[in-house]
Amino acid sequence: MHAYDEEAGEGPGPHGAAPPAAQTPAPPAQAAGDPAAPPAKAAGAGIKGLSLPYQITAAVALAVIAVGGLLHVGMVFLHVAPANTLSKQHGEAVDDWVLPEFEQNWKLFAPNPLQQNVSVQVRAEIAGRDGGRRTTDWIDLSAEDGAAIRGAPLPSHTRQNELRRAWDFYVNSHTDDNRPNGRRGHLSEQYVRRIAMLRLSERDLGGRIERVQLRSSTRAVEAPAWSDERHDTRAFHRVLPWWAVTAADLPAGAGGGRTEARR
Repeated sequence: MHAYDEEAGEGPGPHGAAPPAAQTPAPPAQAAGDPAAPPAKAAGAGIKGLSLPYQITAAVALAVIAVGGLLHVGMVFLHVAPANTLSKQHGEAVDDWVLPEFEQNWKLFAPNPLQQNVSVQVRAEIAGRDGGRRTTDWIDLSAEDGAAIRGAPLPSHTRQNELRRAWDFYVNSHTDDNRPNGRRGHLSEQYVRRIAMLRLSERDLGGRIERVQLRSSTRAVEAPAWSDERHDTRAFHRVLPWWAVTAADLPAGAGGGRTEARR
C-alpha cells in the first residue's frame, strides 16, 4: 500500500476524500440607523395620504375654491364684455360683485382710449402767520405727476393713477353742478380732498390751510398733422366749490410738518 502524507499539504490521492468546500462568510446585517440602508417605502402623499374625513374636507374646500374662481372670472367677463342678454339681466349683481375692488375702466373688444388731456389743479386759502389771509395760485397736480414719471424706468403706480382715478371717481359720482348722484358722492369728495392735502403738505405755503378748491382743465388731443380732423383744443374748466379743511383731511403727521392746518 502507498501512504499519503496528509500533513504535507499535498493534494489527495485517487483514494483520498476531498476537503470540505470553503464557505463564504455572510455579510453582516446592516444596522437600522445605517445611512447606507435603503430608505423605507414612503407613505402615501397628498390628499390620498389623509384620513377619510380630511380627504372629504379637502375635496370640498378645493371645489369651493374652483367654483369661486369660475364665478369671479365670469363676473369680470360680463363686466367688460359688450352688452348682452346676461349682462343686461344681471347687470346690478355684476356691478355689486366687481365694484369697486375689481373695477375695469375699459371694455373688451371695444377699447375707448382717452382723447382728452385732463389736468387736476388745486389752490388753497391760507391764514398767514401775520394774521392775514391770501389765496394761492392754481397748482397743477397732474403736471407734477407727469414730470415725476416721465423718463423713469420704473414709474410709481401711485403717481400714475391715484389722482386720475380719484378725479374719475368724483366726476362719476356727481352731477354736472357738483351734486352727489348716489351714496358714493360724499366718499369721493373726502378722497379727492385728502389727496389734495397730501400733496399740499409737501409745500411751505407760509401759513395754515383753511380751505381748498379743486378744478379740472380739459383739452382735446390735437389731431395728427396728416389728419383732416379738426378739434377745439381750448381748455375747459370744471371748478368745484371751496371745501373747509378738517382734521380728517390731514395726512398722518402733516400737523407737525411745514404746512399747518386747522385742528
